[in-house]
Amino acid sequence: MNAKAGSALVTYALKGSVAVIGLNRPEKRNAISDGVVAALDEAVGRAADEARAAVIHGEGPHFCAGLDLGEHVEKTPFEAVKNSRLWHRVFERIERGTIPYVSALKGAVVGGGFELAAATHIRVAEDSAFFALPEGTRGIFVGGGGSVRIARLIGAARMGDMMLTGRSVSAPDMERWGGVSYLTGEGEALGRATELAARTAENAEMSNYAILNALPRIQDMSSEDGLFLESIMSSLTSATPEAEERLRAFLEKRAGKVKAPGHG
Repeated sequence: MNAKAGSALVTYALKGSVAVIGLNRPEKRNAISDGVVAALDEAVGRAADEARAAVIHGEGPHFCAGLDLGEHVEKTPFEAVKNSRLWHRVFERIERGTIPYVSALKGAVVGGGFELAAATHIRVAEDSAFFALPEGTRGIFVGGGGSVRIARLIGAARMGDMMLTGRSVSAPDMERWGGVSYLTGEGEALGRATELAARTAENAEMSNYAILNALPRIQDMSSEDGLFLESIMSSLTSATPEAEERLRAFLEKRAGKVKAPGHG
């Protein structure tokens, strides 16, 4: 099945078990407006209903240049708070939903664009990708969850440096910092991201759900509480019929063994 749909602001295509979601304001470097947030929310809800994994990318040469400042400057402080909380709710559906998300990054991954990428579980970046958090130079502060998600990926000190100086960081440097999972050549990120998403879609649904939802929570817990939750999740995932079949397939040599990198 390869169904295409979506609003003018966000494209949507179902490719097998993978939903491919595209930010579609290339003339604005895919800046995130209120309309984009609403369309993204709709696409994320649809993906949860009909896909086993999803990819988010940007149409045109850039992933996303962040918040649409033209809209933001007109908001009252309370309107800005409500808008920030809306971003939080939508990005939370991505980060801690029911299916894995992979982002395909190229060109500008700036401000809110970086915050969106940080809400995905795997980030694939082309050589052209560059990362920036210019909020400090613009008199504002991150509002799409970056102070939590980006700081946990690369550390608060590096994030603070980016915000204070407005510096841009290359894809190789961001990979070294921990903010990027995979590097690719030009024009290859979307294909690689889709391949990775398809691979995650093959996993048991309960295992994926535990990885997306239990693992980050365990990080926030004390060691004792984390180990207790780990035991509960381990027991629950092992008890599913899908897990039993997969374990039997391995024991009966119907499933391949884990191999060293570069050996297929």
